Amino acid sequence: MIRAATKQRWSFLSSLRESMPRDEFFAGLYIIGCANGIGLRMIKSINELGWADALLVTFQVSGIVWVACLAGISLIVFDKADEIRVADFILGAAFLLLVAAPISPAIWFAITVLSLYILLFTNPPSARRRGAIILLATAVPMFWSPYFFKFFANFILDLDASLVGWLLHSARTGNMVRFADGSGYLVIFPACSSLANVSHAFLCWVTISQFVNHRRSPEDLMWCLLACAAVVAVNVTRMSIMGLSPAHYEVLHGAFGEMVVNLIILVLTATFCLLGVRRDLFSNA
Repeated sequence: MIRAATKQRWSFLSSLRESMPRDEFFAGLYIIGCANGIGLRMIKSINELGWADALLVTFQVSGIVWVACLAGISLIVFDKADEIRVADFILGAAFLLLVAAPISPAIWFAITVLSLYILLFTNPPSARRRGAIILLATAVPMFWSPYFFKFFANFILDLDASLVGWLLHSARTGNMVRFADGSGYLVIFPACSSLANVSHAFLCWVTISQFVNHRRSPEDLMWCLLACAAVVAVNVTRMSIMGLSPAHYEVLHGAFGEMVVNLIILVLTATFCLLGVRRDLFSNA
């Protein structure tokens, strides 16, 4: 009886190995993981903002994250090479257990582990590795940067508040900056910090450079830093305008104001990243 069950199990695994390439197996895991991870954020956004406002702010998930997930998965499934290994099944089972729970950190941790596994057990160069790098970078703004933010929150928020206070010539106390009209204080919360947006700029660079198979050069650091600097500049400018008065705060802190600012950040970040890979972009066209 036990032998029969074991034979059936191995027969099923063998059939599965023959029915799909290894890349499609990994792509399927990523699709489930990204869908669950983003889906939880969408549900939370709809509950807090309602359908209309949540849609305006892309369900509080950066457009860069949406594109990165699609780009990474498309590269993973591109090669369609190799047979599924036994270790892949074991990792896949553990991955599904983690992503099945409605716990966002567990999902993005599972995506991180899966990406590292692919990078360790795939020979370069390959589209699979490039896709895994993109999806590994996607986990940074979705999980790792908020996690590490807890350790440096006071320093980062104080730095943002200092820049805003300097621009407004207003008094600052910790992460609070006095409104320019003297009517109260603007409080800078973690969701408004520059760090969150900088991690998206980093993701944008990784996504574009890996997708076009960019050849690394010393200039890469400059273009990546320019993208990050543009994000910080827009974010600090936004908070400074919000700090003019409570009326300005209400306009820019609403869903429409957030959509406009996110669009500006997306355009500037993508522009600097595309300039950085322009040679590879045109050579692959």
